[in-house]
Amino acid sequence: MTILIDTQDKEGLIYKISSVILKMNCNIQKNDEFVDRESNHFFMRTQIEANENILKDEIYTNLKEALPKNSNIKIFDNNKKSIVILCSKEAHCLGDILMKYDTKEIDVEIKGIISNHTNLEYLAEKFNIPYFHISHTESNWRERTLQQCKILNPSIIILAKYMQILPPEFVKEFQNQIINIHHSFLPAFIGANPYKQAFDRGVKMIGATAHFVSDELDCGPIICQDIIQVNHTYTWRDMQKVGKTIERVVLANAIELAIENRIFIHQNKTIIF
Repeated sequence: MTILIDTQDKEGLIYKISSVILKMNCNIQKNDEFVDRESNHFFMRTQIEANENILKDEIYTNLKEALPKNSNIKIFDNNKKSIVILCSKEAHCLGDILMKYDTKEIDVEIKGIISNHTNLEYLAEKFNIPYFHISHTESNWRERTLQQCKILNPSIIILAKYMQILPPEFVKEFQNQIINIHHSFLPAFIGANPYKQAFDRGVKMIGATAHFVSDELDCGPIICQDIIQVNHTYTWRDMQKVGKTIERVVLANAIELAIENRIFIHQNKTIIF
């Protein structure tokens, strides 16, 4: 099991948490903690080995009694997380996820792929994953997409270059469960063909950002980022190629962090162990 706890920082928190775990005859395998001095907030991620007769509810109840009021406690078992992938026409992120899924590098259950185009259906067929085409030209595409996600009921939704803006009711339904990937030119180069815009400005690095989706476009808590250096010899198509490479890497890293329960969200930031 993995336990995530965050609360206002006070003396003796680690002792109290450890005491509860040990009194329940559970073994602490790994422990990480951090205090945000700006907000005086405490974060702790603990991996434990528990007797199969001990229930998560028991651990939760005992921790709740030992910790300050309004402490946030989440307990995860070792079961696989489930994901749903939303995509449009670009194949690089979806293809990378599916290959890592097939080789168990990303150990998840993929419940389905939802797309506003049919271009990538062949990839779903190759990996025997349900594919749902819901075109953005339909007047009720937002409602249908949300309803399909509710039916599939994933732990996490991955936007693998899904080129549509999700409505507030969708974000609210799956709050802090939607992960998006985009190039890190935003907001400097927005709209069509940002790589051509970046080329025209002579940028020296290509980046990508994975973040949780919030109501404010591309402003949710950042999970991870990375860059690749470029120079004047790169054409805009070269930049686009390395951009796709870095997007694949960053998105895969974000998914791995999420499925391993390593992310805390605090205000509009993440704390990652």
